[in-house]
Amino acid sequence: MNEASEYVIEIKGLTKKFYGVKALDQVDFRLKRGTVHALMGENGAGKSTLMNVLAGIHQPDEGTIIYKGRETRFPNPQASINSGISMIHQELNVIQDLSVAENIFVGNEFRDRSKLFVDHRKTRRETQQLLQKVGLDVQPTTLMRDLSTAQAQMVEIAKAISKNADVIIMDEPTSSITLKEVDVLFDVIRKLKEEGRSIIYISHKLEEVFEIADEVTVFRDGKYVVTKPISELTTGQIIKYMIDRDLNEMYEEHAYVPQDVCFEVQNLSCSSLKLRDISFKVHTGEILGLAGLVGAGRSETCECIFGLHKLDSGNLSYKGKPIRIRSPKDAIKAGIGFITEDRKLSGLVLSMDVQSNMTLITFNKFAKLKVFLNRKKEREKASEFQNSLKLKVPHGLQQIVTELSGGNQQKVVLAKWLMDMPDLLIMDEPTRGIDVGAKAEIYKLIVSLAEAGKTILLVSSEMQEILGLSDRVVVFHEGQVAGELTKSELSQERIMELATGIAH
Repeated sequence: MNEASEYVIEIKGLTKKFYGVKALDQVDFRLKRGTVHALMGENGAGKSTLMNVLAGIHQPDEGTIIYKGRETRFPNPQASINSGISMIHQELNVIQDLSVAENIFVGNEFRDRSKLFVDHRKTRRETQQLLQKVGLDVQPTTLMRDLSTAQAQMVEIAKAISKNADVIIMDEPTSSITLKEVDVLFDVIRKLKEEGRSIIYISHKLEEVFEIADEVTVFRDGKYVVTKPISELTTGQIIKYMIDRDLNEMYEEHAYVPQDVCFEVQNLSCSSLKLRDISFKVHTGEILGLAGLVGAGRSETCECIFGLHKLDSGNLSYKGKPIRIRSPKDAIKAGIGFITEDRKLSGLVLSMDVQSNMTLITFNKFAKLKVFLNRKKEREKASEFQNSLKLKVPHGLQQIVTELSGGNQQKVVLAKWLMDMPDLLIMDEPTRGIDVGAKAEIYKLIVSLAEAGKTILLVSSEMQEILGLSDRVVVFHEGQVAGELTKSELSQERIMELATGIAH
């Protein structure tokens, strides 16, 4: 088979610069027809930039793109779509006040015989078929704003399929969907392969890559590193290619010594969140993992502790004394911090710069007479945390936070709370959507905080994260505590037995 028929896309020596900095430096990439090709690398490695070039969002400065045997360029997104390339972006690109059907077929509407009006009946019918294909049980007329993030992600996947594209780019498609929905997505991908379509799959989740990919290409610092069949690779090899060093131990040993109880939850119930009679305690300097399936009540419990929801019943005690938390302000005053699950929705102010985001909680500490802001003092403190967290800010602390990679955005959220020095820090999915190198740094930070006497409540959907970091684990099942496991009792099997309700 010659190259023209074997590869649907060939990219040779492609370079793309932003503000004089090379985001891509002479990279190569080849996609075989009817395969799933995983593109991997740390945040900032150039993966999304290359995909945005293919999607017509960016124009390359140098290099060649050969698509279906012909050298080409995509001057705009519509040109890319018309050529048969569809992209599911990491950041959802939906119109909240339109229906599911309208979002899927926006710009590609079915028309009636007159060609003047939209054929709504056909649009709904076609939408229903697509929703069934991706396993999403919602009505075509449902407004996007009424969907969960996971449901909205599945709508975006349905939209990509609707275009009958020959190449579908999936940029972190499972970042906000459940394990059940991941299984459905993988079934869809396998069917697309059978139809001869090609998938470019970007993910930080190595277990997904080994399950679904045929080949893997790794980028590092904007440069091409390697392409190999997945059958010739191990997890350790991929990580080494990505970060250019061995990562024998992702998790540092935590020498936890049992201490006094720092925080206790007693019989917490909230009917609106389907939480019932939740009780647990966490000790000073302990990392307590909260495990369970998506929707089991872990995040909701943390939100109740932080004062985001009104309890029906239950008591909280902090350092041996009963406390009443009616709002996040009360929680912050008590010495509790909360790194939320979605940094962009509730962790950062996206329109503000890095420094302003870092000092949001401690703003008053930099104000003279609580009126005049001491910018010098604020900048010095932000610089201190920038250095200690190894925060990469190419254009300085005044750079808008959305311009940073996911890992660096997460470090800004961490800095914001660490400046306030809470004694109890709730971390809900602290490494979601960031690469293995940044994960290792955050794991090291979590352990160092615990060893410094801080108490950590850790919510994570990554089993290895729970097993690798936790001193003890409380497992949730359907809004209740299903059980508690000590370090010596921890295993993936035991956690899953409790999380699925098999064991009690």
